[in-house]
Amino acid sequence: MLNEIIENRSDFDLTSKSTLSGSDDTFTSRSYAALLAKNQVPASHKRIADNYLIIKKVFKFQACMSRISNVEKSLLEKYDFNILEYTTMKQMYDELALLQKWSASDDNELKDAADNILLIRVKELKFLEASRYASISNEIYNGYKALEQYLKEISKFQTVQTLRTLNF
Repeated sequence: MLNEIIENRSDFDLTSKSTLSGSDDTFTSRSYAALLAKNQVPASHKRIADNYLIIKKVFKFQACMSRISNVEKSLLEKYDFNILEYTTMKQMYDELALLQKWSASDDNELKDAADNILLIRVKELKFLEASRYASISNEIYNGYKALEQYLKEISKFQTVQTLRTLNF
């Protein structure tokens, strides 16, 4: 019975392969972040990513960062987004793709909302890094890793050597 179960199990790893990939192809979350970064990224997203990486390099988030306010939380809830601690990687990638689409729309209110939501996400990420604490310790809720990878991919300061050459 045990041998039969082992023979019939699938070797499809949901976390590392795309549904369109073959048995020898792997598709990681880093690949997905790179694909999002190769999409038409709005200038506001690049500016936010550049600011995040420069601040991370200079201050290393040692100062205490505040949590998001109730107004910011209500903006996230208005568009049906969870807080960053309760977000999975898939949800974060879907959210980032949606924010890119909103930033490219003709509606100014939607553009402003997309920029504000990304700023809120970066603020949440700074808090999580500063406190080195997440109230949810489950490995499923790691959308913050996807957000950080996206910011690194779209920033012009994405490599360590580029950050080292900055003179402050």
